[in-house]
Amino acid sequence: MTDTLRRRAPLPTRDGTLKLKPRAAGTPEAAPQAPSSPKPAKDWRKPAAGSPGRNRKASFPEQANAEPERRSPRPPRDGDAPHQGGDRFRDERPRSDRPRDDRPPRPAGDRPARPFGDKPARPSGERTAGERPRWGEERPSRPFGDRPPRRRDDNRADGEAAAQPGSRPRGDFAKPAEARPPRHERKQWSGEPRPAPTPSPLRDDGSIRLSKRMTELGLCSRREADEYIEKGWVRVDGRVVSELGSRVKPGQKVELDRRGQTAQDSRVTILLNKPVGYVSGQAEDGYEPASVLITAENRWAEDPSENRYLRTHHRGLAPAGRLDIDSIGLLVFTQDGRIARALIGDDSSIEKEYHVRVEGKLTDDGLKLLNHGLSLDGEALRPAKVSWLNEDQLRFVLREGKKRQIRRMCELVGLKVVGLKRVRIGRVMLGNLPPGQWRYLGADELF
Repeated sequence: MTDTLRRRAPLPTRDGTLKLKPRAAGTPEAAPQAPSSPKPAKDWRKPAAGSPGRNRKASFPEQANAEPERRSPRPPRDGDAPHQGGDRFRDERPRSDRPRDDRPPRPAGDRPARPFGDKPARPSGERTAGERPRWGEERPSRPFGDRPPRRRDDNRADGEAAAQPGSRPRGDFAKPAEARPPRHERKQWSGEPRPAPTPSPLRDDGSIRLSKRMTELGLCSRREADEYIEKGWVRVDGRVVSELGSRVKPGQKVELDRRGQTAQDSRVTILLNKPVGYVSGQAEDGYEPASVLITAENRWAEDPSENRYLRTHHRGLAPAGRLDIDSIGLLVFTQDGRIARALIGDDSSIEKEYHVRVEGKLTDDGLKLLNHGLSLDGEALRPAKVSWLNEDQLRFVLREGKKRQIRRMCELVGLKVVGLKRVRIGRVMLGNLPPGQWRYLGADELF
């Protein structure tokens, strides 16, 4: 297949094959043909706008190349306005062939100024009554108070609302100006505190929220109490209460349903011997949390508990207390809100025992201050039990746990902590639990 274009076959007509009709020789618009040209030249110019054959197709193939008929311009009539642009059929010669005027160009600036009216010029600064000042002139200042008060309606007094059909009642903007005193005449604040709000009659009977009462009784934590109430596992005086925010009186009997007790007993508590390099809570500064050590492989082989390790034991497991990244020893993770509240609550009184290796010289007064008399962050510390274990170790027994409390206490008396190990929380001992391993809290163990 070649790239040569094929010539389309001529279409048949009434007289035979379609042929192009040559243009008449007498037409002035026809282009002159060369004598040696065997075929007449074709004129592909479009017909003029408005011609009959502009948008009309030829009815016969012979009229396809017929020249449209040109209309001569209409002669001017009386009353016609002069044509601004001239007649386009009047002179069809190009602009380069038209004759030009030999008038010399007018020099710039010789045109006289046009007079502006017959009003004579007046001296600057003089104006007639009611005339605005011109641009650049100074406006005289208006004396204060000479302007009459503005009125919304000439038929009514100031501040009087007009009653019109379909209009809404007016607000404070329709009141007279004398209704509100000026700011300097208003009543000043005396500085006295606002009166205390009157308590609701529903709170005067001494009732408290049910979830708070369950926490006080040691049944569960506040979060667990709300969960049990929604599930309908809480009874007050033998009646099920399933509405959050319910209030009870201190004398009413609150108990958990059997399903709530089963769910509470299924929560586990894990004891971990935390090594150096792990943080107690969430990961920080590139260090891993100690909870990553709670795996089936790291469970102590001598664990006396019969609990079976399940992945669901990680759900809701949180540390109850903390140990510094450089400290080691007993760390508690629990799902039971009661144990967490007992260990880290504001009213917690459970003892925590530490063995601390120190450097430096401690006087008798320093040992007395460690037991009682130091303050941290402007707050006095609770009495502690501090004594010597050997030449370089101190035994601390605390009932509170501030951030880096033992290290800061030792710095106040001139000692430097080299090592710190927690060996006991309440009545639960670390014992022989190896570093990095964990075990379950036994059913007979209590903090």
